[in-house]
Amino acid sequence: MISKWSASIVRAGRSVRGSSAPVTYSLIALCCAVFLSGPASGLSPAYGTGDDLLAAQRAYFRRWGVIPAELFEGSAGSALTPATALFVHGSWVHLLGNMLFLYVFGAMTEERMGRVQFILFYVGCGSLALLGYAAVNADSEQSLVGASGAISAVLGAFLYLFPRARVTSLLPFLFFLPVRFPAWIVLPFWAALQWLAAGRASDDPGVAYLAHLVGFGLGFCYASVRYGRPTSPTRVKAPAPAPEGENQP
Repeated sequence: MISKWSASIVRAGRSVRGSSAPVTYSLIALCCAVFLSGPASGLSPAYGTGDDLLAAQRAYFRRWGVIPAELFEGSAGSALTPATALFVHGSWVHLLGNMLFLYVFGAMTEERMGRVQFILFYVGCGSLALLGYAAVNADSEQSLVGASGAISAVLGAFLYLFPRARVTSLLPFLFFLPVRFPAWIVLPFWAALQWLAAGRASDDPGVAYLAHLVGFGLGFCYASVRYGRPTSPTRVKAPAPAPEGENQP
C-alpha cells in the first residue's frame, strides 16, 4: 500500500513539473501555504485559541488585507495591500472555492498568455479589482482579503479566449448532476449572479461582489484588446458557477 501511494505521489509530482501552466499551480501552492501558516486556518498553536485566536485573525487581516478607509491615506503599508490581500483568505471554504476555480480556468488561460504575462495579468487585475471596490466603499473599515478579484479576471479572459469551450458544471438546483455548457453561457450567467448579489449586498461583512465584477470586466477587456480571435473550443471540467468571493472578515 505504501509503495502504491509513493508511486502516485511521484507521478503527481512529475505531472505538475511537466505542466505548461506552472504559474497557476505555484499560485495555488502559495495561497495554500499562506493560509495554513496563518491564524485563519486555526492550525498553528502559536496564535492560541478562543478569543486570542480571534484577535490574531483580526490583526492579521488588518495588516495584510485592504481597508478602504485607510487605503487612500498615502501610507506605504496600505498601498501594498491590494497585492498582499490576493494571497490571504478568510476561511477554509473561501480558500478551497477560489483555488478550485483557479485550477480549472487558470491553466488554459496561462497557456494562452504565457507565464510572465499571466502573472502580471493576475496580480494587476486582482489589485485593480480590490482598488475598484475600495474606491466605491471608501468609508468602509472592513478588511478585504482574497484572490477572487484576480480569479474573476481569469474568468473574464477565459470567456473571451475560449467562448465555445465546453464547461462541465455541477449545479446545486439539478442535484449536482454534471451538465456541459459552453463558456459563453456559463460565465455570463456567473457574472449575472454577481451583479444581482452586488445589488443586494449590505455594508455588513461578507462577499465583495463588486470586486468580482470589476475583475471580470478587466479580464475580458484585456483579452479582447490584447488578443485576436478566440481560440477553438475545448472541454473543461468546472465547478458550479459561483466561487467564494473576497471575504470581509
